[in-house]
Amino acid sequence: MTRTIRVSTFDGPGAAPVIREVPWPRVGRKAALIRIGACGVCGTDLHILKGHWPKPLPWPFTLGHEMAGIVVEKGPDLATDWMDQPIAVGSKVMIPPFMPCGACYYCKHYPEHSNRCQTPVYYGRYLGFDRPPHLWGGFAEYVYVDLEALPGTKIYRLPDDMPLRLGALAEPITSTIRGFARAQRMGGFRWGDTVVIQGSGPIGILAIAAAREMGAGRIICVGAPETPRLALARRFGAEATVDIEEYATPEARIARVREIIGGARGGFGADVVMDCTGHPSAGPEGIEMLRDCGFYIEMGQFTDAGPIMTNWHRFVAKDITIMGSWAFTENDLALGVQMLHQARERYPWYEMQALYPFDRDGVARAVADAMAMRTVKSTIVPWPELLEA
Repeated sequence: MTRTIRVSTFDGPGAAPVIREVPWPRVGRKAALIRIGACGVCGTDLHILKGHWPKPLPWPFTLGHEMAGIVVEKGPDLATDWMDQPIAVGSKVMIPPFMPCGACYYCKHYPEHSNRCQTPVYYGRYLGFDRPPHLWGGFAEYVYVDLEALPGTKIYRLPDDMPLRLGALAEPITSTIRGFARAQRMGGFRWGDTVVIQGSGPIGILAIAAAREMGAGRIICVGAPETPRLALARRFGAEATVDIEEYATPEARIARVREIIGGARGGFGADVVMDCTGHPSAGPEGIEMLRDCGFYIEMGQFTDAGPIMTNWHRFVAKDITIMGSWAFTENDLALGVQMLHQARERYPWYEMQALYPFDRDGVARAVADAMAMRTVKSTIVPWPELLEA
């Protein structure tokens, strides 16, 4: 009997998921077939399904890139991961969606900015997206990677005692770590600084943990709704939260943030503000939460989801530094894995994750609940028995 694998595909923005069966791949000499234990629904997935992605996409295809799984087959020439850790059948791994090629101008001359690679690798691209095995996204039972076909492909081994549910958070938390680390190198984020996080979605919650682990003194989170998001933000270490439904205008939110900071510093504002929302109004609002000469980290504005910001001249009048931070480089991901592993007992990671079965209804509900902010991190679980593996 021919073996097959189930994958979930979408035919375009607004489409419902379709579960298809595709052939089991023949694993190449430097390739691996990975059984997915958990895959988060990312904000990027939602932008794509809302039609916000700025470039043409090869519909239909399989979404999902916040994944962790177990190697079930591998070729004889695949011996180590990107960080030179040994890989074997049974190893826990994660693979990122974006992998710098290692050969273009940015990769060669600016490795610290290899996230701007001109010819990035996305696992599965060499398959042409239109022929088997179609195993390039985490909304599936398995993902297939081939480092010989695409030398830029990268795999990262997870610690043996890291549950796959936790490993599935490695990719999103890495983006926040990179943003704060770059701000530190630029002198914009110092030990004990007061940090405001705009957004209480999964990136905002993970940014709270990253800020705490990297030295923030105080953290305030601005977002909604109270349940489940703002309540969890406080559990992760935000000393206070500002509900945008209660404080319904920018002026009210700005005043409330400054009131929370309090005292003389309340008049100045926060030292650092990080936007994790992607909302076009976040920038003009966020810079008014900053003290003059403060540091603004923009992580959310990378699609055409809204109009051009207005009143953006204020960043000049306030003499602040604005730093755009998109994704991560290949060497940043190891930091995300390490932070999760070392801080595994300090945060209620699993309270972020609402779990959904891998079937048409489960995938549809995971996406719908994420869009409606009924969850913090919708997480699809193809193999429940691997949940605590």
